Amino acid sequence: MNLNLRNAIIHNVTGNSQDQLEDTIVDAIQSGEEKMLPGLGVLFEVIWQNSSEADKKELLATLESGLKK
Repeated sequence: MNLNLRNAIIHNVTGNSQDQLEDTIVDAIQSGEEKMLPGLGVLFEVIWQNSSEADKKELLATLESGLKK
């Protein structure tokens, strides 16, 4: 069986409202399950690909700040 995980994840959330997308993200994070990580990665990829350079810099600053010890 040849399953393209990226396409399946995108298909599952295409057309979702912002509230539904937020619920998906929050549920994935709160569950803490490793199996949810690929889905979050695909969603981040969509965000990154559709962000301006300024938005990307803000995302990187937020990520850097969140990873500081």
